[in-house]
Amino acid sequence: MYKDGSLKKYLDDLAARIPAPGGGSAAAFCPAMGAALISMVVNFTLGKPKYARYENDLRKILDISERLRVEFLRLTDLDVTAYRSKNLRDSLNTPFMAARLCCEGIKLCLPLLKKGNINLISDVEVAAIFLEAGFAAAYCNVEINLKALNDKKLARGIRKELDQKNRLVKKIRSEMEEKIGKIIRG
Repeated sequence: MYKDGSLKKYLDDLAARIPAPGGGSAAAFCPAMGAALISMVVNFTLGKPKYARYENDLRKILDISERLRVEFLRLTDLDVTAYRSKNLRDSLNTPFMAARLCCEGIKLCLPLLKKGNINLISDVEVAAIFLEAGFAAAYCNVEINLKALNDKKLARGIRKELDQKNRLVKKIRSEMEEKIGKIIRG
């Protein structure tokens, strides 16, 4: 559908007066850009003598960021399919998975402040911002779908997990802002 198409087509459809893609799909696409930026930072860091001691860690980060990038693109399309099918469980599962993956992705950013190419620190921060935004957008879509599904037990469990992940995302972003401030100010 969109994952193999052009950005222009996706954005044209997102802007159009059609039901999907919409916010759920965008909530998965936004962190795909964050994952791609993490991969870019790692790719620019690998092979540089200054960062050689981090080579194994960087390769692990790259493996994860590439897996996340592919998965976020898959979820971008899956959300469109779920919305069109009118299946509430599918419409819930897609943003729930996106939120989980955003949390996984943002965890990659903090170590890159130390182990990644210092010249790309703003790219690491932008990646974290995209992942944080994707998390918030996915969380919003989960809440909407939980309300429509009207299953209190399921809602309690999902909210508990997402609240924990939300605290972790905010903690990581706060730590990043502090470290980036120190790096920038010297």
